Amino acid sequence: MRKLASIQRIEEIRPIVDADKICCYRVKGWWVVDSINKYQVGDLVVYFEIDSWIPHELAPFLSKGREPREFEGVKGEKLRTIRLRGALSQGLIMSLDTIPETDTRLAEDHDVTELLGIKKWEAVLPAQLAGVAKGLFPSHTPKTDQERVQNITDKLPDHLGQTFEVTEKLEGTSVTYYHYQGEFGVCSRNLELIRDPNNSLWKTAIELELEIKLANLGRNLSIQGEMIGPAVQKNIYKLSKIEFRVFDIYDVNQGRYLGTQERLELSEQLGLLHVPILDQYQLNTVSVADLLSMAEGPSRLYAAQEREGIVFKSQGFTFKAISNTYLEKEK
Repeated sequence: MRKLASIQRIEEIRPIVDADKICCYRVKGWWVVDSINKYQVGDLVVYFEIDSWIPHELAPFLSKGREPREFEGVKGEKLRTIRLRGALSQGLIMSLDTIPETDTRLAEDHDVTELLGIKKWEAVLPAQLAGVAKGLFPSHTPKTDQERVQNITDKLPDHLGQTFEVTEKLEGTSVTYYHYQGEFGVCSRNLELIRDPNNSLWKTAIELELEIKLANLGRNLSIQGEMIGPAVQKNIYKLSKIEFRVFDIYDVNQGRYLGTQERLELSEQLGLLHVPILDQYQLNTVSVADLLSMAEGPSRLYAAQEREGIVFKSQGFTFKAISNTYLEKEK
């Protein structure tokens, strides 16, 4: 699970031009704007990542005197990317006093998401996408979620010189289609869904004849991708109909993801579209700023749209860089 709230260390402080009351604090690869002299380099703090839903009683100042919003029955606010006096701010930092007393020793990197009642904010899916749960996401296949580059600054040096496939990260909803031990299944990000031809994820599988095609392969495979188009988020690619775009294929028996060429060939064999592949990139920097700058640019699917970001993928190590331009335009 994503660490939405965790204990982290202030690693760097930098001033903001023409600002005498606020400054920027760096936690891992993230920069957060807060009051000057509030923290020192080396201090342990609670860091809340963007997309966190913060309960009102924990940080009432986020509502700025307005009535707090509500998400999944909890009043509070969503953390998003903002600019303050021209400085990018992503997340929230608070003192360790925020954490209630506990018997557990809370060391650096300790996950306090559940302890503080933090939820991940997600847009409510339309009924035709949400479906009805058959059960939890199957254990034979990993879920679809890469870590953000800001959270893996300690791991990047181990992969210098390694070659990565770089693909465009599409704005949509993730879906997994699997064939395992003679059974075919359709899954949203966290759940397996009952068969329903009115559900867009199932409807797409039926139209693409995936159940038959995967059975004919005689392999235990999970095909993972992004569903984009009308009624999926904001349909930023201006599509007239729903599309499924493959970004990964997992071989369950071998316990591995297929490499680029094998994945592309199998996608073509199955008659499936693939997410745009932008480049092959040899990692030559551990600078978060440099990798984030690569995420900026127009979408390959619709040039007038800023792309959401990019995904770096190699065998055994993947991560994503989300465009800050895209995030700042988020509403």
